[in-house]
Amino acid sequence: MHIRRLACALFFAAAAADTTTNTTPEPISELQSLLDQANSNQADILNNTSTITDKRYKTCSLSSVTVRREWGSLSKADRKAYSDAVLCLQSLPARTPTNLVPGVRSRYDDFVATHLNQTGYIHYSGTFLAWHRWFTYTYEQALRNECNYKGSQPYWNWALYASNPAASPIFDGSAYSMSGNGKYIAGKGPIILTLGDLPPVYLPAGTGGGCVTSGPFKNMQVNLGPVSMPLNNGTVLTGTGLDYNPRCLKRDISATVNSAYANATSILNLIRQNNDIADFQLVMQGVPGSGSIGVHGGGHYTIGGDPAGDVFVSPGDPVFYLHHGMIDLVWWMWQLLDFKNRRNAISGTGTFLNSPPSPDTTLDDVIDLGYAGGGPITMRELMSTTDGPFCYIYL
Repeated sequence: MHIRRLACALFFAAAAADTTTNTTPEPISELQSLLDQANSNQADILNNTSTITDKRYKTCSLSSVTVRREWGSLSKADRKAYSDAVLCLQSLPARTPTNLVPGVRSRYDDFVATHLNQTGYIHYSGTFLAWHRWFTYTYEQALRNECNYKGSQPYWNWALYASNPAASPIFDGSAYSMSGNGKYIAGKGPIILTLGDLPPVYLPAGTGGGCVTSGPFKNMQVNLGPVSMPLNNGTVLTGTGLDYNPRCLKRDISATVNSAYANATSILNLIRQNNDIADFQLVMQGVPGSGSIGVHGGGHYTIGGDPAGDVFVSPGDPVFYLHHGMIDLVWWMWQLLDFKNRRNAISGTGTFLNSPPSPDTTLDDVIDLGYAGGGPITMRELMSTTDGPFCYIYL
């Protein structure tokens, strides 16, 4: 009951932080009810130690569990502590050898390089959800262990600010945000997303487009990319992404994209209407040819700009990790609504839309983040946030 009461208080406190951006309270309330149910089920699981499957790790309990919270519910001090830790990681030397990735310049770049090199195996594949769970957790641990961060990984609830994300506590440009929008560039055309011979998806331009000029990351230098960066003139800027390419952080925040693809109803439908993991993760990423980019694409292209608009180097924007905290939360909720049948549910092969053809992903497949850290680990160990190496929940 304690988890449920706290979750409710935090959720609605965040929603109330900017009432002008929350015009549809009913879906928000329904989403809160699902979060309550997930937390109630999670508490039951934590009270039943027989559900712990990997005895190599310390048992996770209600007294020891780490709590991940929505950015807007954090105090200003906690928000600044997080952004300070990210800046710290960006100041530490890289571990990735430059003969492998010539452009790396920081510990932060190690994570971007890992995602870049593995992109073709971790999207529209059987490892998508678990890989990003491990990747985000490993990043969180780097902030804690290498930069003395005392908190947990926050998340960005897209639904709370869908009609005006630029005014949200995440993007308002204050010292306690994740920095603001990019400088406005007039006359931009839409972003056009293509995939083979399928119909293109047109995303309207946002309200920025230029360099970020406010907040903690206004002076941030992006080093890697592009690999495949869609531009507003309908072309795509391509490259290996591996070379040193210093430039400013750009954003083109779009309320239109947020409201269309990553609103409360989108999240509710994703969770309620997809009982099979194959359908769930496909709809989350956007069914190819359907015209939808899913909540996953919706979050990324709400941010827009460079590097967030390039799937390969999208972790180059620090909001990536708040976005994937929410991706993980949605999967966590979906799992907990039928934990017995969904705990170990996986589907897909080891390559992007099975191209090139590859074997089905299994629970014994190994994920290795290379120089980002974390060490090799099996899919089986990544399937529960309160088992294996993990001990965290969401409120």
